Amino acid sequence: MTIDGKTVPTQRSVASPNPEVRHAEARRHLFGAPTADAYREALLLGVDAVASRVTGVEGPFTGISPDALAPEVDQVDLDRPLGDSAAALAELEQLYLRDAVYFHHPRYLAHLNCPVVIPALLGEAVLSAVNSSMDTWDQSAGATLIERRLIDWTAGRIGFGLDADGVFTSGGTQSNLHALVLAREEAFARAGARTSEARQSLLPRMRVLASEAAHFSVSKSAKMLGLPMEAVVSVGTTADRRMDAASLRRECDRLRAEGLTVMAVVATAGTTDFGSIDPLAEAADVCAAASTWLHVDAAYGCGLLVSPTRRHLLAGIERADSVTVDFHKSFFQPVSSSAVVVRDSRMMSHATYYADYLNPARMAERRIPNQVDKSLQTTRRFDALKLWMTLRVMGADGVGALFDEVVDLAGAVHEMLAADPRFEVVGRSQLSTVVFRYRPAAQDAHLADDANLHAREALAASGEGMVAGTKVDGRHFLKCTFLNPRTTPGDVAHVLDLLAAHAAEFIEAAPRGRAADDAS
Repeated sequence: MTIDGKTVPTQRSVASPNPEVRHAEARRHLFGAPTADAYREALLLGVDAVASRVTGVEGPFTGISPDALAPEVDQVDLDRPLGDSAAALAELEQLYLRDAVYFHHPRYLAHLNCPVVIPALLGEAVLSAVNSSMDTWDQSAGATLIERRLIDWTAGRIGFGLDADGVFTSGGTQSNLHALVLAREEAFARAGARTSEARQSLLPRMRVLASEAAHFSVSKSAKMLGLPMEAVVSVGTTADRRMDAASLRRECDRLRAEGLTVMAVVATAGTTDFGSIDPLAEAADVCAAASTWLHVDAAYGCGLLVSPTRRHLLAGIERADSVTVDFHKSFFQPVSSSAVVVRDSRMMSHATYYADYLNPARMAERRIPNQVDKSLQTTRRFDALKLWMTLRVMGADGVGALFDEVVDLAGAVHEMLAADPRFEVVGRSQLSTVVFRYRPAAQDAHLADDANLHAREALAASGEGMVAGTKVDGRHFLKCTFLNPRTTPGDVAHVLDLLAAHAAEFIEAAPRGRAADDAS
């Protein structure tokens, strides 16, 4: 096998029958003072392997299929170790690095994945080696205070006061779940449902209002919280794909008139498809009038919190009860780095449980800061360190400037598509997505859905670019999501030409007179 252009012998290690020899062999792989030099050498090998691959990729993906790659992975004998890091990395080059999807490449235009900044990678290396566990102070001294300081900083950027609190999570889905757990508990408290019987009686009558463009994790969370299937009520959107405030008010009034409890309203600050931001101030007005929890899912739009030019798009977010932020989307952080932040720190107690073997109540009485007191997770990585290092090296303005660049690019691409007769473009994002599709000639209009599906798949298979797909009013569309400041209009124009060529080839090869399955 080769790594970094050099041939590396593949070693097949067979365990020694001597237990003492086996134990000594295993111990040399433990990180600690006796193996610090081995740690340095191993990391340098890994860094060189990744850096060489990143600088050498010609496209965001090789286009390999699962059926082609699976046999290579399946043939690995995990009971026969290779014996050293160089051999393992050489094998990994063939199984992973060669065919990984590289978000740093300027023609990766698909999902909400970002290239990462180097200070965050430094933080990742440090936190992985020290391996703090963010549940109790005696497992994460220092790390606990850094995470809490970052939560305070994020709350300040949102516009919350000094009573705010929060915790880092694994991602937007968990943050949304956590927020709705708190909303459910608050709804129980407001209704005076203190017994199990009262809670079970109220639960089927609880409802969550969210726009029809909200993230699927809202419905998923409702199911996990024991709410009925009909609990999430979709609110209509306006022509610009934002929640219609008047419809929200009507739905809220209707549900209350029917004797149902509006447990929460979820407003989205950056929908996945259209990057649209719901009218946050108007949603806050509705929630205030109805004494209902307002959660803002800003997993995507949180980059606006540090934008030098677009912070005003989040006006009203400071009136939310809880907010989801995904630093691994809009702050250029490695996965995972997310948080849920609440306006009133007392709300976090709804997730608090004490265990004598971990975080006994007496520790809270002594003001020992244990993050497990407010988290849905117990063992948890020190992911906050990546953001800390980013802010200490680049500053918030640096991150915001990068986010502004991708939003500017999306606007330029929208204009490019609007002027291109080969395509039709839908709406205009407030963030960095563009939804569009190839437009065949009138006589081939019935082939549009299949042509666009084919174009996306053919582009990915070629490895020359990647875009996402979605449906708009039941029709298949393509989607570009821009989170790479190194992507240029020229990169996008090249991808559009490729998509148009693939779609045109599909239409040319289609039998004349063929009707698409859904043409009727």
